[in-house]
Amino acid sequence: MSDKESEESWINHEDRGMSRESHEQFMARKLKQDKEDYQKIMKGSYEYEYGKPSEKQIGGSHYKDCAIQPVDYIVENKLDFLEGNVVKYITRHKTKNGIEDIRKVIHYAELILEKKYGKEK
Repeated sequence: MSDKESEESWINHEDRGMSRESHEQFMARKLKQDKEDYQKIMKGSYEYEYGKPSEKQIGGSHYKDCAIQPVDYIVENKLDFLEGNVVKYITRHKTKNGIEDIRKVIHYAELILEKKYGKEK
C-alpha cells in the first residue's frame, strides 16, 4: 500500500467499516445522552421524588384554575408578606372562604396602611 493509499484509508472512515456521523446525528445523540445523564443525577432528588413544589397545591384546589398562580405573581413583582397576602386572599375568595377572605384582604390592606404609611383606619 502506498503512502497516499494509507493516508486515504486513515481519512476515509467507510474503508474501516465506519460511517461518518453528521453534525445533526451527533447533536441528537448528545442530547439524548445528556437527558439520560440528567435523569441519573435527578434520581433521588427532592424534585424527582415529589415533583416540583410550584406544580402542586397542598390543602385544596382553589388556585388550580388561575391563569397566573398567585405565588408567581407575588415573586415576579417582589411583593412583601402583607402585599402577597392581599393577592393570595383576593385571588381565592370566590372558590374558598368567601367573605372571610375578603375580610382578610381588608385587614392586610389596613396593616399596609399602618406599617408602610403610618396611618390608622
